[in-house]
Amino acid sequence: MIAIEEVRKRFIKHFDGKTGSIYFSPGRINLIGEHTDYNGGFVFPGAVDKGVTAEMRVNGTEDMVMCYAIDLKDRVDFHLNDEKGPRTSWARYIFGIAKEMQKLGVPVKGFNIAFSGDVPLGAGMSSSAAMESCFACGLNDLFGDNKISKWDMVLAGQATEHNYCGVNCGIMDQFASVFGEEGKLMRLDCYSREFEYFPFKPEGYKLVLLNSCVKHELAGSPYNDRRNSCERVVKAVAARHPEAIFETLRDCTWEQLEEVRSEVGEEDYKRAHFVLGEKDRVLAVCEALNAGDYETVGKKMYETHEGLSKEYEVSCEELDFLNDIAKECGVTGSRIMGGGFGGCTINLVKEELYENFIETARRKYAEKYNKLPKVIDVIIGQGSHKIC
Repeated sequence: MIAIEEVRKRFIKHFDGKTGSIYFSPGRINLIGEHTDYNGGFVFPGAVDKGVTAEMRVNGTEDMVMCYAIDLKDRVDFHLNDEKGPRTSWARYIFGIAKEMQKLGVPVKGFNIAFSGDVPLGAGMSSSAAMESCFACGLNDLFGDNKISKWDMVLAGQATEHNYCGVNCGIMDQFASVFGEEGKLMRLDCYSREFEYFPFKPEGYKLVLLNSCVKHELAGSPYNDRRNSCERVVKAVAARHPEAIFETLRDCTWEQLEEVRSEVGEEDYKRAHFVLGEKDRVLAVCEALNAGDYETVGKKMYETHEGLSKEYEVSCEELDFLNDIAKECGVTGSRIMGGGFGGCTINLVKEELYENFIETARRKYAEKYNKLPKVIDVIIGQGSHKIC
């Protein structure tokens, strides 16, 4: 978490010398459950100890919002009644959340805000969701008497991405940022929105991300291609079983997938095979966490990486290389975290093996790719809240 004193110092300097209230919302990791959200499946995120800290105060105007991005050293002011909103990309998150909170009945008026973040960029830890959740938490407190529900704040964050930032995201990132609890992961059913907390206090283990520092730009739309593959399989299964309703792969069984294997083609079959396997792996991890069985958790992480690499084909050479190093070093579990084609691996490693793993990974990765992977230690932390 960013030092509160630094945020307060900037808030006082760039506005009228008065202090406001300070809020924090975290980024997130996802232990397991990749590419399952749009297939009606489960995800397994947790909030982290890194996020966005903002100081906010009502400024007495009808609709003037004065914003300072501390990390960018950038000031933007805008009017809430200007339907176009600010052009600056980071300020659109503030504008969007304010407008979405107004739609929920919160009488948002003019306010001042200064914010800073320590979510590593490019690591797939959802810095944008941390911003949205932090701003929503503050506006709910300042103008809404904290009457807006957590779920409504999650959906306001998602709507901000959709309506003001041009990103057609799901709900996992905002959900994890708002609902996170210290020492707990959450299994979220992306279809029903039901969720459950699971203990994550792996004594004797560390959770660490290795950022490959690469992002491969691929021709075409690889995300949409895979989504279309899954939808074609669902359509084929539904045609064979008119007596039942099939909305996503969540509704399909292993037997039904095998029935349509020859007609959907091998590529679509592989994509669907991964998704059904990932659904089962998430449920297996739930049981393992309840039993304190982190060896099984790690085994399922490796299985997910194999599936993402060979069946869903969203890995890349660098991520597979980091995963292989993890195996060589005896790391309990390792896999791609996020959509793929670059970004991080998430690793569950015994404390006595940690230093050797990090040293080996840094050395071998630098030898092969002439760059160092970034090491990001993970602590599961608290979701959106008011600090003072």
